[in-house]
Amino acid sequence: MRGGGPYMRRGPVELIAGAVRLDLDRDPRSAVLLAGSGRSGTSWAASLINCRNEYRYVFEPFHPERVPEFANLRRRQYLRRGEAGEEFLAAARAALSGRLRSRWADRLNRRFVSRRRLVKEIRANLMLGWLRENFPQTPMLLLLRHPFAVAASRARLGWRDNLDDMLGQRRLVEDFLAPFEARLRRASSPFERHVLAWCVENLVPLRQLAPGEVALLFYEELVLHPEQGLRPAFAALGRPVPREALAAARGAGREGLEGWRGRVGEGELRRGLEALRAFGLDRVYGEGPLPDRAGALGLMREGVAGGARKG
Repeated sequence: MRGGGPYMRRGPVELIAGAVRLDLDRDPRSAVLLAGSGRSGTSWAASLINCRNEYRYVFEPFHPERVPEFANLRRRQYLRRGEAGEEFLAAARAALSGRLRSRWADRLNRRFVSRRRLVKEIRANLMLGWLRENFPQTPMLLLLRHPFAVAASRARLGWRDNLDDMLGQRRLVEDFLAPFEARLRRASSPFERHVLAWCVENLVPLRQLAPGEVALLFYEELVLHPEQGLRPAFAALGRPVPREALAAARGAGREGLEGWRGRVGEGELRRGLEALRAFGLDRVYGEGPLPDRAGALGLMREGVAGGARKG
Protein backbone atom coordinates (compact mmCIF):
# COMPACT_ATOMS: atom_id res chain seq x y z
CA MET A 1 0.00 0.00 0.00
CA ARG A 2 1.27 3.43 -0.98
CA GLY A 3 4.37 1.61 -2.18
CA GLY A 4 5.00 0.12 1.26
CA GLY A 5 5.85 3.45 2.90
CA PRO A 6 9.54 3.86 3.75
CA TYR A 7 10.16 0.19 3.11
CA MET A 8 10.14 0.43 -0.65
CA ARG A 9 12.36 3.51 -0.94
CA ARG A 10 16.14 3.46 -0.50
CA GLY A 11 17.72 6.65 0.77
CA PRO A 12 21.10 7.38 2.36
CA VAL A 13 20.07 5.77 5.66
CA GLU A 14 19.04 2.53 3.97
CA LEU A 15 22.18 2.44 1.85
CA ILE A 16 24.45 2.81 4.88
CA ALA A 17 22.45 0.72 7.38
CA GLY A 18 22.03 -2.00 4.79
CA ALA A 19 25.79 -2.33 4.49
CA VAL A 20 26.85 -1.53 8.06
CA ARG A 21 24.70 -3.17 10.72
CA LEU A 22 25.34 -4.85 14.05
CA ASP A 23 22.96 -7.46 15.43
CA LEU A 24 23.59 -7.94 19.16
CA ASP A 25 21.09 -10.71 19.90
CA ARG A 26 21.34 -13.83 17.73
CA ASP A 27 18.45 -15.69 19.34
CA PRO A 28 15.58 -16.49 16.90
CA ARG A 29 13.20 -15.55 19.71
CA SER A 30 14.33 -11.95 19.16
CA ALA A 31 12.85 -11.99 15.67
CA VAL A 32 9.28 -11.59 14.49
CA LEU A 33 8.20 -13.16 11.21
CA LEU A 34 5.57 -11.36 9.13
CA ALA A 35 4.25 -13.61 6.35
CA GLY A 36 1.65 -13.02 3.67
CA SER A 37 0.90 -13.40 -0.01
CA GLY A 38 2.65 -11.08 -2.41
CA ARG A 39 0.68 -7.83 -2.97
CA SER A 40 -1.23 -8.30 0.28
CA GLY A 41 0.27 -5.24 1.95
CA THR A 42 3.11 -6.89 3.87
CA SER A 43 5.53 -4.01 3.26
CA TRP A 44 3.03 -1.49 4.58
CA ALA A 45 2.20 -3.68 7.57
CA ALA A 46 5.92 -4.02 8.28
CA SER A 47 6.30 -0.24 8.31
CA LEU A 48 3.51 -0.01 10.90
CA ILE A 49 5.02 -2.69 13.12
CA ASN A 50 8.44 -1.06 12.87
CA CYS A 51 7.08 2.48 13.16
CA ARG A 52 9.76 3.38 15.72
CA ASN A 53 12.58 1.76 13.74
CA GLU A 54 13.24 -0.60 16.65
CA TYR A 55 13.87 -3.63 14.47
CA ARG A 56 16.46 -4.55 11.92
CA TYR A 57 14.30 -4.99 8.83
CA VAL A 58 15.02 -8.20 6.91
CA PHE A 59 13.27 -8.00 3.54
CA GLU A 60 12.15 -11.28 1.91
CA PRO A 61 15.24 -13.36 2.69
CA PHE A 62 13.61 -16.58 1.37
CA HIS A 63 14.12 -15.42 -2.23
CA PRO A 64 15.92 -18.32 -3.99
CA GLU A 65 17.24 -16.16 -6.81
CA ARG A 66 18.50 -13.32 -4.62
CA VAL A 67 19.81 -14.99 -1.47
CA PRO A 68 22.30 -17.85 -2.03
CA GLU A 69 21.46 -19.50 1.30
CA PHE A 70 17.95 -20.19 -0.04
CA ALA A 71 19.00 -21.23 -3.57
CA ASN A 72 17.49 -24.73 -3.13
CA LEU A 73 14.11 -23.37 -2.09
CA ARG A 74 11.20 -23.51 -4.53
CA ARG A 75 9.37 -20.30 -5.29
CA ARG A 76 6.53 -21.48 -3.06
CA GLN A 77 8.12 -24.25 -1.06
CA TYR A 78 5.84 -26.52 0.96
CA LEU A 79 7.14 -28.30 4.04
CA ARG A 80 5.20 -30.53 6.35
CA ARG A 81 5.27 -29.54 9.99
CA GLY A 82 7.08 -32.64 11.12
CA GLU A 83 9.55 -33.19 8.30
CA ALA A 84 13.23 -32.57 8.87
CA GLY A 85 13.83 -30.09 6.06
CA GLU A 86 17.48 -30.04 7.03
CA GLU A 87 18.54 -28.45 3.75
CA PHE A 88 16.50 -25.36 4.67
CA LEU A 89 16.88 -25.28 8.45
CA ALA A 90 20.29 -23.58 8.59
CA ALA A 91 19.18 -20.85 6.18
CA ALA A 92 15.94 -20.21 8.09
CA ARG A 93 17.86 -20.05 11.36
CA ALA A 94 20.33 -17.60 9.83
CA ALA A 95 17.49 -15.31 8.72
CA LEU A 96 15.70 -15.39 12.07
CA SER A 97 18.84 -15.18 14.21
CA GLY A 98 20.32 -12.22 12.35
CA ARG A 99 23.35 -14.12 11.08
CA LEU A 100 22.22 -13.78 7.46
CA ARG A 101 24.05 -11.08 5.54
CA SER A 102 22.50 -10.24 2.19
CA ARG A 103 22.49 -7.12 0.05
CA TRP A 104 18.97 -8.06 -1.04
CA ALA A 105 17.51 -8.77 2.39
CA ASP A 106 19.23 -5.82 4.10
CA ARG A 107 18.69 -3.23 1.39
CA LEU A 108 15.72 -1.57 3.13
CA ASN A 109 17.05 -1.79 6.67
CA ARG A 110 17.22 1.55 8.49
CA ARG A 111 18.74 0.50 11.81
CA PHE A 112 22.49 0.30 12.41
CA VAL A 113 22.55 -1.53 15.77
CA SER A 114 19.74 -3.85 16.76
CA ARG A 115 18.70 -6.59 19.14
CA ARG A 116 15.48 -7.50 17.34
CA ARG A 117 14.59 -8.31 13.76
CA LEU A 118 11.44 -7.97 11.68
CA VAL A 119 11.58 -10.59 8.93
CA LYS A 120 9.06 -9.83 6.18
CA GLU A 121 8.43 -12.69 3.75
CA ILE A 122 5.98 -13.43 0.91
CA ARG A 123 7.36 -16.93 0.18
CA ALA A 124 6.91 -18.57 3.58
CA ASN A 125 3.16 -19.24 3.77
CA LEU A 126 3.47 -22.89 2.79
CA MET A 127 6.29 -23.35 5.32
CA LEU A 128 4.73 -21.64 8.32
CA GLY A 129 3.78 -24.88 10.05
CA TRP A 130 7.33 -26.17 9.64
CA LEU A 131 8.77 -22.86 10.83
CA ARG A 132 6.49 -22.90 13.86
CA GLU A 133 7.62 -26.45 14.67
CA ASN A 134 11.30 -25.55 14.43
CA PHE A 135 11.13 -22.06 15.97
CA PRO A 136 8.35 -22.42 18.54
CA GLN A 137 9.14 -19.20 20.41
CA THR A 138 9.52 -16.86 17.45
CA PRO A 139 6.44 -14.60 17.15
CA MET A 140 4.72 -15.14 13.80
CA LEU A 141 2.17 -12.95 12.05
CA LEU A 142 0.08 -13.87 9.00
CA LEU A 143 -1.42 -11.05 6.94
CA LEU A 144 -4.41 -11.68 4.68
CA ARG A 145 -5.94 -9.38 2.09
CA HIS A 146 -8.96 -9.83 -0.16
CA PRO A 147 -7.92 -12.36 -2.82
CA PHE A 148 -9.50 -10.34 -5.62
CA ALA A 149 -7.44 -7.28 -4.71
CA VAL A 150 -4.30 -9.43 -4.57
CA ALA A 151 -5.08 -11.24 -7.83
CA ALA A 152 -6.00 -8.08 -9.74
CA SER A 153 -2.77 -6.41 -8.64
CA ARG A 154 -0.61 -9.42 -9.52
CA ALA A 155 -2.27 -9.86 -12.90
CA ARG A 156 -1.86 -6.18 -13.72
CA LEU A 157 1.85 -6.37 -12.88
CA GLY A 158 2.35 -9.56 -14.88
CA TRP A 159 3.48 -11.62 -11.90
CA ARG A 160 3.80 -15.38 -12.28
CA ASP A 161 1.18 -17.35 -10.36
CA ASN A 162 3.40 -20.29 -9.28
CA LEU A 163 0.55 -22.80 -9.63
CA ASP A 164 2.72 -25.18 -11.65
CA ASP A 165 5.37 -25.04 -8.94
CA MET A 166 2.75 -25.88 -6.32
CA LEU A 167 1.29 -28.74 -8.35
CA GLY A 168 4.79 -30.11 -8.87
CA GLN A 169 5.21 -30.76 -5.14
CA ARG A 170 3.90 -34.26 -4.44
CA ARG A 171 3.51 -33.79 -0.69
CA LEU A 172 1.57 -30.56 -1.13
CA VAL A 173 -0.81 -32.28 -3.55
CA GLU A 174 -1.23 -35.27 -1.22
CA ASP A 175 -1.80 -33.16 1.88
CA PHE A 176 -3.95 -30.34 0.51
CA LEU A 177 -4.39 -29.98 -3.25
CA ALA A 178 -5.72 -33.35 -4.45
CA PRO A 179 -9.41 -32.31 -4.17
CA PHE A 180 -8.70 -29.16 -6.19
CA GLU A 181 -6.14 -30.46 -8.69
CA ALA A 182 -8.45 -30.49 -11.73
CA ARG A 183 -9.62 -26.94 -11.02
CA LEU A 184 -6.04 -25.74 -10.55
CA ARG A 185 -4.90 -27.32 -13.83
CA ARG A 186 -7.74 -26.06 -16.01
CA ALA A 187 -7.67 -22.43 -14.84
CA SER A 188 -6.56 -20.23 -17.73
CA SER A 189 -7.08 -16.52 -17.09
CA PRO A 190 -4.37 -14.70 -15.10
CA PHE A 191 -6.91 -13.39 -12.60
CA GLU A 192 -8.42 -16.80 -11.87
CA ARG A 193 -5.00 -18.42 -11.57
CA HIS A 194 -3.85 -15.78 -9.11
CA VAL A 195 -7.03 -16.23 -7.06
CA LEU A 196 -6.35 -19.96 -6.93
CA ALA A 197 -2.72 -19.33 -5.96
CA TRP A 198 -3.96 -17.10 -3.13
CA CYS A 199 -6.28 -19.91 -2.03
CA VAL A 200 -3.40 -22.37 -1.81
CA GLU A 201 -1.07 -19.89 -0.11
CA ASN A 202 -3.60 -19.16 2.61
CA LEU A 203 -5.49 -22.43 3.02
CA VAL A 204 -2.31 -24.27 4.03
CA PRO A 205 -1.32 -22.03 6.98
CA LEU A 206 -4.93 -21.64 8.10
CA ARG A 207 -5.23 -25.43 8.25
CA GLN A 208 -1.79 -26.16 9.68
CA LEU A 209 -1.66 -23.59 12.45
CA ALA A 210 -3.76 -23.23 15.57
CA PRO A 211 -5.12 -19.77 16.46
CA GLY A 212 -2.57 -19.35 19.25
CA GLU A 213 0.39 -20.22 17.03
CA VAL A 214 0.19 -17.25 14.69
CA ALA A 215 -1.37 -13.81 14.97
CA LEU A 216 -3.86 -13.16 12.17
CA LEU A 217 -3.83 -9.71 10.59
CA PHE A 218 -6.18 -8.43 7.91
CA TYR A 219 -5.24 -5.63 5.54
CA GLU A 220 -8.78 -4.28 5.58
CA GLU A 221 -8.82 -4.04 9.38
CA LEU A 222 -5.51 -2.18 9.34
CA VAL A 223 -7.02 0.38 6.97
CA LEU A 224 -10.45 0.80 8.55
CA HIS A 225 -9.77 0.12 12.24
CA PRO A 226 -6.02 0.47 12.81
CA GLU A 227 -5.98 -0.07 16.56
CA GLN A 228 -8.17 -3.15 16.36
CA GLY A 229 -6.30 -4.44 13.33
CA LEU A 230 -2.84 -3.98 14.85
CA ARG A 231 -3.72 -5.30 18.29
CA PRO A 232 -3.08 -9.00 17.46
CA ALA A 233 0.39 -8.16 16.13
CA PHE A 234 1.50 -6.15 19.12
CA ALA A 235 -0.14 -8.57 21.55
CA ALA A 236 2.07 -11.28 20.05
CA LEU A 237 5.03 -8.99 20.73
CA GLY A 238 3.89 -8.32 24.29
CA ARG A 239 3.34 -4.61 23.69
CA PRO A 240 0.50 -2.11 23.32
CA VAL A 241 -0.12 -0.59 19.92
CA PRO A 242 2.21 2.45 19.57
CA ARG A 243 0.73 5.86 18.83
CA GLU A 244 3.12 6.20 15.89
CA ALA A 245 1.67 3.08 14.25
CA LEU A 246 -1.87 4.40 14.60
CA ALA A 247 -0.89 7.76 13.15
CA ALA A 248 0.77 6.12 10.15
CA ALA A 249 -2.15 3.78 9.54
CA ARG A 250 -4.72 6.56 9.72
CA GLY A 251 -2.98 8.29 6.84
CA ALA A 252 -3.86 5.42 4.54
CA GLY A 253 -6.51 5.84 1.89
CA ARG A 254 -9.44 3.46 1.57
CA GLU A 255 -9.44 3.20 -2.19
CA GLY A 256 -7.33 0.04 -1.95
CA LEU A 257 -10.25 -1.85 -0.43
CA GLU A 258 -12.39 -1.99 -3.57
CA GLY A 259 -10.21 -0.57 -6.32
CA TRP A 260 -10.01 -4.03 -7.86
CA ARG A 261 -13.69 -3.95 -8.88
CA GLY A 262 -13.00 -1.77 -11.89
CA ARG A 263 -10.45 -4.29 -13.18
CA VAL A 264 -12.42 -7.51 -12.71
CA GLY A 265 -15.14 -8.56 -15.14
CA GLU A 266 -18.35 -10.35 -14.14
CA GLY A 267 -17.13 -13.69 -15.47
CA GLU A 268 -13.86 -13.44 -13.57
CA LEU A 269 -15.71 -12.40 -10.43
CA ARG A 270 -17.96 -15.45 -10.73
CA ARG A 271 -15.04 -17.84 -11.23
CA GLY A 272 -13.18 -16.23 -8.35
CA LEU A 273 -16.13 -16.74 -6.02
CA GLU A 274 -16.42 -20.35 -7.19
CA ALA A 275 -12.75 -20.88 -6.33
CA LEU A 276 -13.20 -19.46 -2.84
CA ARG A 277 -16.22 -21.70 -2.25
CA ALA A 278 -14.34 -24.77 -3.48
CA PHE A 279 -11.51 -24.16 -1.00
CA GLY A 280 -13.88 -23.21 1.82
CA LEU A 281 -12.30 -19.78 1.94
CA ASP A 282 -15.59 -18.03 1.26
CA ARG A 283 -15.86 -18.19 5.03
CA VAL A 284 -13.10 -15.59 5.15
CA TYR A 285 -13.69 -13.45 2.03
CA GLY A 286 -16.53 -13.13 -0.44
CA GLU A 287 -17.99 -10.64 -2.88
CA GLY A 288 -17.88 -7.86 -0.29
CA PRO A 289 -14.65 -6.08 0.62
CA LEU A 290 -14.32 -7.09 4.27
CA PRO A 291 -12.95 -10.25 5.90
CA ASP A 292 -14.60 -12.50 8.44
CA ARG A 293 -12.10 -13.08 11.24
CA ALA A 294 -14.37 -15.62 12.91
CA GLY A 295 -14.47 -17.64 9.70
CA ALA A 296 -10.68 -17.71 9.48
CA LEU A 297 -10.33 -18.77 13.11
CA GLY A 298 -12.94 -21.47 12.52
CA LEU A 299 -10.88 -22.89 9.65
CA MET A 300 -7.83 -22.97 11.91
CA ARG A 301 -9.65 -24.81 14.68
CA GLU A 302 -11.07 -27.33 12.23
CA GLY A 303 -7.63 -27.91 10.75
CA VAL A 304 -6.23 -28.74 14.17
CA ALA A 305 -9.18 -30.98 15.03
CA GLY A 306 -8.95 -32.74 11.67
CA GLY A 307 -5.25 -33.48 11.93
CA ALA A 308 -4.02 -31.03 9.28
CA ARG A 309 -1.76 -29.53 11.92
CA LYS A 310 0.30 -32.73 11.85
CA GLY A 311 0.86 -32.58 8.11
